[in-house]
Amino acid sequence: MNLHQRLPLAWQPALNAACQTPAVLALTEFLQQEISVNKPIYPAKNDWFRALEWLAPEQVRVVILGQDPYHGAGEAHGLSFSVPFGVKTPPSLRNIWQELARDLGITPPQHGNLSGWAEQGVLLLNTSLTVEANKAGSHAKKGWETITDAVIAHLSQSQSGIVFMLWGAHAQKKAYLIGEQHCILLSVHPSPLSAYRGFIGCGHFSAANAYLQQQGKKEIDWSCVG
Repeated sequence: MNLHQRLPLAWQPALNAACQTPAVLALTEFLQQEISVNKPIYPAKNDWFRALEWLAPEQVRVVILGQDPYHGAGEAHGLSFSVPFGVKTPPSLRNIWQELARDLGITPPQHGNLSGWAEQGVLLLNTSLTVEANKAGSHAKKGWETITDAVIAHLSQSQSGIVFMLWGAHAQKKAYLIGEQHCILLSVHPSPLSAYRGFIGCGHFSAANAYLQQQGKKEIDWSCVG
């Protein structure tokens, strides 16, 4: 297994150095071992880099940073907070819908697929790109962060005027990677455990569009989700 070769071509130059680090080499060995003993890993291997496949670096206008993929069967498909069509909307995403309705008056859709956001330049990135079934956080600190930190740092250094939505303490720890030529929006996580301590009412979706407009960039149609 060569993770660098699995990366979309548009991202390979930016992530080449990260993929050669001891941390990522150890990650590769870890994943190979997990697969060899038939541990169920989500999402499917072909979806590990799905978020990056949607967008080249220069196409990114907004980054929404999650922690790790959903760990239930059939839920994760490589986009943070998103689930495939036909899969029940998870609680965190239901709270995202609630804030969208409050902030912009958008009627929540009857599904949880966020590919429509990705098509518009929203990078739906998790800090860990895999997880063991039914074990949240099980692949954290295994090496994925070396790659995803490099994604954030590359976007910060090579682009300007990107909106970074950092929800929850885990995501907020990545703020140091982001330069002042970008917009950082901070909130608690939309999880049911914390959403009513500040996520509901944060206004991030309207704030993101206001910033993009100031930068002369096209706004995101947040109602177009899939």
